[in-house]
Amino acid sequence: MDKSRRKGRLFVLAGPSGVGKGTVRAKALSNMEDLTYSVSCTTRQPREGERDGVDYCFLTMQEFEERIAGGFFLEHAVVHGNRYGTLLKDVERETEAGRDVLLEIDVQGARQVRELMPESVLIFVAPPSLEALEKRLRLRKTESEEKIALRLKNAKIEMELSSEFDRVITNDELEQTCKELHDILLSYRK
Repeated sequence: MDKSRRKGRLFVLAGPSGVGKGTVRAKALSNMEDLTYSVSCTTRQPREGERDGVDYCFLTMQEFEERIAGGFFLEHAVVHGNRYGTLLKDVERETEAGRDVLLEIDVQGARQVRELMPESVLIFVAPPSLEALEKRLRLRKTESEEKIALRLKNAKIEMELSSEFDRVITNDELEQTCKELHDILLSYRK
């Protein structure tokens, strides 16, 4: 089939906070043609080094709620006290142009995507253990003890939902995890 006439596929990368989704995603994007990243919207404050429109589209609560009311989101959820969402028009623009899209979102959002776009491919990134995840969260030094506890509590719930995903990869060794994701993406793109 002519590539310009092929509709792109939607890949969803999800998993607990601190598991390394962003690192794995960045590596996947650097190694694959016609794979684009859809930048999520959020109401949380930017972390050091994050850029608006690159890492996230940072919105006020009012701006986010206006977009919900307007039906602009493919998926949206409250995660760790902040809102996150993916704009439907961003995904549709890319897939209609024949490019595959990779989302990096939370488990709640992945479940919504599956409901609205059942042909999407859901990939869960799991930590090797909860202890390893806690260590990663602490090493980032971006959350308080209270927030770390909340993220670990949520991680336990999210890990129980991993069976709803098409594929599960464990981020134990970064290079191996990136290779595994690369192989998965290629297998669905053939």
